Amino acid sequence: MSQVLMIEEIYSDSSKGTRAPTDKLQKHFGTLDPVKIAEEIMKSGELQLTTDQRRQLVEEKRKQIVAFISRNCIDPRTGAPYPPQRVENAMSQIRFSIDPYRSGEEQAKAVIEELRPIIPLKMEQMRISVKVFPEHAARAYNALKTFGTVSREDWQSDGSLLAIVEMPAGMYGSFIDRLGKMTQGTIQAKIMT
Repeated sequence: MSQVLMIEEIYSDSSKGTRAPTDKLQKHFGTLDPVKIAEEIMKSGELQLTTDQRRQLVEEKRKQIVAFISRNCIDPRTGAPYPPQRVENAMSQIRFSIDPYRSGEEQAKAVIEELRPIIPLKMEQMRISVKVFPEHAARAYNALKTFGTVSREDWQSDGSLLAIVEMPAGMYGSFIDRLGKMTQGTIQAKIMT
């Protein structure tokens, strides 16, 4: 820790150069050793961010939340996923306060509950039965795993692959697009009920 500290002094306000009083250091940390105090601050202190840093963290978290909702939720009336722009517009209507320190997934679940009066949302997993012909099976198998969980795989004697993939419903369109391009349109996919 002593290698991390520029100087071995504790300040109550480093920008003004105000040193912390020794009686307060002793009271709060139980020691006057700057290295031990710095370790305690690193373990349990709060990180102070500039406005720009905080804004950037909030923006990144907002993108994570929008991506999660777009990927995992569908419109129950049509069965189609919501595009990210539609999710962003709905989020601006509810004025959800994003916490840059909480996980994006945790906050996304709270956002979903608040969005339901504005847009109908349904979180749904899909099971898709897939058949990939031998010439594309090996490459397609790796792509299958990136979209979800391969719950069953059966390699046929001719080299083709039969698999069942479980994935968030919102990813179905991009799943079909990517595998269609990868297999030159020869993939067979069927939504299982």
